[in-house]
Amino acid sequence: MFDYGAPYSDPAFSGISLLGSMRKYGNRCRVQLVSAASGPSTADSTQGESIRTLLEADCPSLTDAKQACMKPTPFLRGGMLQSLYSTMRALKRDKYSDISYDRETKILSDGGTVSLDWYPARSPDSADARPIAIVMSGVGGSSYEYHIRCLSKSLGKEGAGYRVAVMNHRGMGRTPLTSPKIYNASDTCDFRDIVKYIQASYPDAPLLGVGFSLGANVLTKYLGEQGAESPLSAAVAICCPFDMSLTGRSLDADTFLNNKLFQPHLVATIKRFFQRNSEILQNSPTNYDWDAIMKATRMSQIDTLVTARDSGQRDCWEHYRAASSTPYVDGIRTPYLAINSMDDPVTRYEGIPQAKFRSNPCIALALLRHGGHLGFFCGLKPKIWYLTPVTEFFNAVVKRKSNAPLLALSL
Repeated sequence: MFDYGAPYSDPAFSGISLLGSMRKYGNRCRVQLVSAASGPSTADSTQGESIRTLLEADCPSLTDAKQACMKPTPFLRGGMLQSLYSTMRALKRDKYSDISYDRETKILSDGGTVSLDWYPARSPDSADARPIAIVMSGVGGSSYEYHIRCLSKSLGKEGAGYRVAVMNHRGMGRTPLTSPKIYNASDTCDFRDIVKYIQASYPDAPLLGVGFSLGANVLTKYLGEQGAESPLSAAVAICCPFDMSLTGRSLDADTFLNNKLFQPHLVATIKRFFQRNSEILQNSPTNYDWDAIMKATRMSQIDTLVTARDSGQRDCWEHYRAASSTPYVDGIRTPYLAINSMDDPVTRYEGIPQAKFRSNPCIALALLRHGGHLGFFCGLKPKIWYLTPVTEFFNAVVKRKSNAPLLALSL
């Protein structure tokens, strides 16, 4: 008689089950590309193509059935682990990130200072036509962040054909604070000035934009404000917090990752910023409540005491609503690629305006199941996944703009 209660242990059956599970897992790790199915683009740099057509032609890491997949490092499955690992590697130096910058300091029209860290070294030749990627970090970040150095090295390595200029915000990345104005997620003025400056310095070079987290929000908002007048040929936003109110609530939630990692790190960064620049900030017309700032334990408190007060807003929640880049997405006329993960504990999946990506033929969203916040580590030896998609995307746009050869990938 057959024992129907006994487990079936045929090795062939077990192998088929394992293969089926692996395939299901691989399917779950595929890139979901959200964009308008077709339709002409108004962006000159794609020469009338929709971004979907451009990506399908030249970006296999985002569209090819076999290549468009991001399987996370086995011990980094889950958004919390990816995010934590990204934070732990902030100052790590390895073969992907070990570079030296050439710093340029730029005084802005109001007397404020930002710095540009160039890789490779800044060219003295104004006729240099190599494309320039202008990069912005997230809150409290700088050019020294691991993911920014990795991207800079990937695009700017010898023979690649790109230059990278990482913009360090006022008072960040060892940049002196020379005016009382502080950067925030809503203000696009500094980035606009830097784009104009680099465009004037290298008039023949295609300009490209990359933003991470808060920097991605500023970049997205800038592109929507500029519309068809944007001087950027293409842009990539990584972990963009389109809905800043949702991001604020996510960061304010009582979770282990927030309480032990994100909040202490971000709050301490802002406090050090104020202590380091106390002389100039104490003379600010904003009249900050220093005692309250130094006692703050949450970013929502900091944003109410500092950012909202700077902007004449009631509290952080009013600021978050005003700073959100979602309302500007419809106005983007530059080829624009957003990369977000569904397990990002900071810039939540629910806040991504997917309907806008389906209606605007100039923009596309690469949505991944795994990646966390500024993680996207894949492979047994963790490596950042999006380096290849960013390179392919920029190649595709630059090729159409100048008929230049594609950059050889050797990541």
